[in-house]
Amino acid sequence: MKRTPSGLSLIVGVNKPRGMTSHDVVNTCRRIFGERRVGHVGTLDPLATGVLLLCVGPATRLESYLVGHEKTYRVRIAFGAGTDTDDADGSVIRQGHAPAKLSDESFARSFLAGMIGTTSQLPPAYSAVKVAGKKSYEAARAGVIIDLKPRVIEVLSAHLNEITSEVMTLRSEQGTFEQECLIWDVTFRVSKGTYIRSLARDMGSALSCPAHVATLERLQVGNATIDDCVSLDTLSEIGKACALDPVLLLEKRFIYADDAMAERIGHGQEIPGASCALFEYNSRRPYDEFCACTSGVCESKRPAEDGELIAVLHKNTLIALYAYSLEKQAYVARCVFQTGVIRGADI
Repeated sequence: MKRTPSGLSLIVGVNKPRGMTSHDVVNTCRRIFGERRVGHVGTLDPLATGVLLLCVGPATRLESYLVGHEKTYRVRIAFGAGTDTDDADGSVIRQGHAPAKLSDESFARSFLAGMIGTTSQLPPAYSAVKVAGKKSYEAARAGVIIDLKPRVIEVLSAHLNEITSEVMTLRSEQGTFEQECLIWDVTFRVSKGTYIRSLARDMGSALSCPAHVATLERLQVGNATIDDCVSLDTLSEIGKACALDPVLLLEKRFIYADDAMAERIGHGQEIPGASCALFEYNSRRPYDEFCACTSGVCESKRPAEDGELIAVLHKNTLIALYAYSLEKQAYVARCVFQTGVIRGADI
């Protein structure tokens, strides 16, 4: 049955369950809201769980503005076996014994500290990276050799939670088998475009012991944390009440439009810079403030910068994104919503 527009425009955060693809979650969200226009921000592998942002209705136009944020992951890296997908869903293609030093927490912390900084990373063959218009994983499944290019990424922090060992059920072309693997439980904060599976693979290479991702949870994307996310069951029960504030997610300064300005913005007209006061959150969320008498919003002391993207708010909705033009001394339309993106019930 063909879905018609629902009239909804919002962003929700889902705690993606293991075993579902990101597209599976999108399809479930389409059924929940009765809306065909649903898109996800950042792909999570079927094995991964955690933060997955979903844009619903006209809010899907915000996807391209939400992809550049840092991300935080908690990963369990299994040493002793490498797989073709670099995670536990793949087939074992390399095996080895973990050197004794990998069980030493001091060594592990020192090694992880050495990972912090900018480096070049080759994405996994089984990834959504496109080569000649075709997704890498599709070509890999067809047995085609992929010519992927390294990309510059940055590891911002790497914290060792614990070292354990575990008997894991793995598989190869000959069938399933059990193998005891050494496990590093690590929390990484990384730049956009970083593949944790590639980090695990490269760690194995550097430590002369094949490795893969055993489990992976995305804890944070920009300002969205796992605590902001709901299960698909909860989303089904309360729907748009799960909406997140797009202004916090975008991490942009903002202006408040009155009715007259909102009408001009609806037609994409320029807005004189002198007529707008810029505001920003002085904490991650309004309710992070210790004082209950403040909303956590303050007028910004910095003037608008040339090319800076700002959010425009009207009646508790995001109605547009505008960019400041120093030459024109005005804000110029970049993305205007005829149906504003709602900001959630707690704003």
